[in-house]
Amino acid sequence: MYSLLLDTTDPAFNLALEEHLFSTMPADHPGWFLLWRNHPSIIVGRHQNTLEEINQQLVQKYQLDVVRRITGGGAVFHDGGNLNYSFLHHSNAAGVIDFKRYLTPIANALAELGVKAELSSRNDLTVNGKKISGAAQTRRGRRVLHHGTMLVNLNMDMLEAVLTGAPDKYLSRGISSVRSRVTNLNQVWPQDTTMEALQNVFIRNCASTPGELCEEDIAAAEQLADKKYRTWEWNYGKSPRYTEKLRHRFPWGAVEARLDIQQGIIRHCSISGDFFAELPIAELTACLQGVAHTPPAITAALTGMNLPRYFTGSSASELLNFFSQP
Repeated sequence: MYSLLLDTTDPAFNLALEEHLFSTMPADHPGWFLLWRNHPSIIVGRHQNTLEEINQQLVQKYQLDVVRRITGGGAVFHDGGNLNYSFLHHSNAAGVIDFKRYLTPIANALAELGVKAELSSRNDLTVNGKKISGAAQTRRGRRVLHHGTMLVNLNMDMLEAVLTGAPDKYLSRGISSVRSRVTNLNQVWPQDTTMEALQNVFIRNCASTPGELCEEDIAAAEQLADKKYRTWEWNYGKSPRYTEKLRHRFPWGAVEARLDIQQGIIRHCSISGDFFAELPIAELTACLQGVAHTPPAITAALTGMNLPRYFTGSSASELLNFFSQP
């Protein structure tokens, strides 16, 4: 298996490169073992509702990248204190998901550093009962992509803050993340251990030969990142069907709006409350149907409407803020 230590921290590129190498790996290829880190970002699982997993206000405040991966599982926060690893190879066991096969060499590598890690579930590694690593896996025929996180000195306060969404606001068919008790490796390993030492011991246990990327692979990964991993359509629009519930009591009356979202588009909208209206509220709900579920798109759709006539006593600005809230 060839090893690659990636020098970019762009999550969109790193995930695109991983997918490109996975998708184009010839049948006789010995496989890849990748080590990579991302700048502060949130990586959501393939089947999750992105908006349900993140604190969108903090995502905007800290300008965090939010990127969807092609494997299942829960949302995770990445920063420079998180080391990611990927196994890409061909398996003889067609169709079988096997986490132990890949977590064992990772645990063996940690043992060399004096850290006793255990497989606590099908896809986690723990130390003293606390999670240090989670993994996800997918297959295409006999190709296997197994990747995982390793918490080294991750900002735990940021992890807790940015992965706290609004569960009462979104009613989703997606798979919500399971919050776990976690810890960093630097809390349990010898004090003189470094990130570089961890990378070296992982490579020694998981790969046999240093690998190299060609310019064509880099270009293909950049193209895939632009086409897929840097797009709203993939990172948000691929969320499973869900419903957003907006509710607020204004001085002139209470308003509740329910937006049914499918593939990132508002498919249906209903508005109720104890407000008064001069114009049929159905005109307003029809205006929102077919609009992308993003604040700019909703604002653009409503800007031409005479909103105070649908909600007597209101102002256009407060209604725009209500309907286009993050």
